[in-house]
Amino acid sequence: MAYTFERLDVQSEDWSAKIGTKEDGTIFQTPAWLAFLSETQHGEPVVAALSERGKTIGYFTGMIVRKFGLRILGSPFPGWSTDYMGLILSAGVDRRQAVQALITFAFQELGCLHLEMMDRNLTLKDLDGLDVQHRVYRSFEIDLTRSEEELFSNMTSACRRCVRKAKKEGVLIEEARDLGFADEYYVQLKDVFAKHGLVPTYGIERVRQLITHVHPTGQLLLLRARDRSGRCIATGIFPHLNGVMYFWGGASWRQHQLLRPNEVIQWTAMKIAKQKGHRSYDMGGGGEFKRKYGGSEIAVPWIRKSKYPWICYLRDIAQQSHKLRQQSLGQVNRLLAREGPRESTEASEIGIRKPLSQKSKHECSTVRPECPSPATSHGTARDS
Repeated sequence: MAYTFERLDVQSEDWSAKIGTKEDGTIFQTPAWLAFLSETQHGEPVVAALSERGKTIGYFTGMIVRKFGLRILGSPFPGWSTDYMGLILSAGVDRRQAVQALITFAFQELGCLHLEMMDRNLTLKDLDGLDVQHRVYRSFEIDLTRSEEELFSNMTSACRRCVRKAKKEGVLIEEARDLGFADEYYVQLKDVFAKHGLVPTYGIERVRQLITHVHPTGQLLLLRARDRSGRCIATGIFPHLNGVMYFWGGASWRQHQLLRPNEVIQWTAMKIAKQKGHRSYDMGGGGEFKRKYGGSEIAVPWIRKSKYPWICYLRDIAQQSHKLRQQSLGQVNRLLAREGPRESTEASEIGIRKPLSQKSKHECSTVRPECPSPATSHGTARDS
C-alpha cells in the first residue's frame, strides 16, 4: 500500500509534541519557527502526517506562499533564512517513497504548482528514480561530543591565535536576552554587506520576529562581543534543538575586526552548545573561512519539482532579478556615501554566504535567493 499524507491542524499541540520527541526533528520544524516564517513570509503553514495502512509513520512541515500568483510549497524556500525542514520519519520508512508521496500531496491535495525541500536526512541515493531537480547544499558540521581540548586543537593554528588574541585584547562575550539585540546585529550586518557593495537581503523586522517567536522557547542563543570600553563590536545568532546547534547569522563592525571578535564568538557558541548537551554544531552553509573551525564537510540535496516545466524558468528569472536589485541598491548606497568599495580579508569572517557552486545534472539553474550574498548565515545557507 502506498504512503499517503494527511494535512493536520497547525494549531494542534499533538503534532508538535510528537515532532519534539523525534531526534531527527530540527528547530526549523517547530511551531515557533513556523510562526516566525508565517509572520515574515506571509505564508500558510503546512503540517501533514504520513501514513501507511492507517498507521502514522512520519510528518512533514512546510509553508505555502504565493509567487507570481502561483501556490508554492517550500520546506524551506530560498530566502527564508531557514535550513533543514522536510520530513521526520520513523525508522525503516522508505524516504524516496515518502518524497514521491509528498509530491503527489503538494500538487493534488494542496493545489501547489512548485515544491522545494531540503531534508537533512535525504541523500542523493534517495533521489534515484525520482523526477526531481536538485542542487547540493554544503556546510560544515562540528562533533561536539569531543572534549573542549580536542575541539580547540582541531581548529587551525591561526584560528586558535585569533581566539587567544581576542581574550588578550579584553573582548568579552555575553549572552543577550533583549529585543534590542536585533538593532545591534542589523546595523553591523549592513556594514558587512556594504563592504561588498551590497545591502542586506532582508530587513531588521525579520531579526526581531525571530527573537520574538523563537527566543522565548529557550532554543535561540544570542551572543554579543564587547570591547574593553563596553562597545558591542560583534554579534551571533544560534538556534538549537535536539542535540544540534546551528549558525543562523553573524556580523561585526569592520573597524573592530582586528580584535578577532568573530572567532571568539564561534568558540563560545561551541562551548555553550556542548554544555547544553548538544552533539553537533552545523555552521549553516559553506565557505572556506568556516573550515578553520575544524568541522567536517556535509552535503545535503535541496530538491525542487515543478508541475509544469516553465515554472522552473520563471523561478530563475525572479532569482536573477533579486540579485541584480540587491547589487544595484548596494551601488546606490555607496555613491550616496561617497565611498568606494573596500577590500577586506575579513569579508567572510562574519558569516557571509557565498553562492553555491555545485550544480547537479538535474538542476535547471543556480543558487538560492537570499542566503548567500554576504552576510548572515543564515550563517550562510538559506537565502540564495
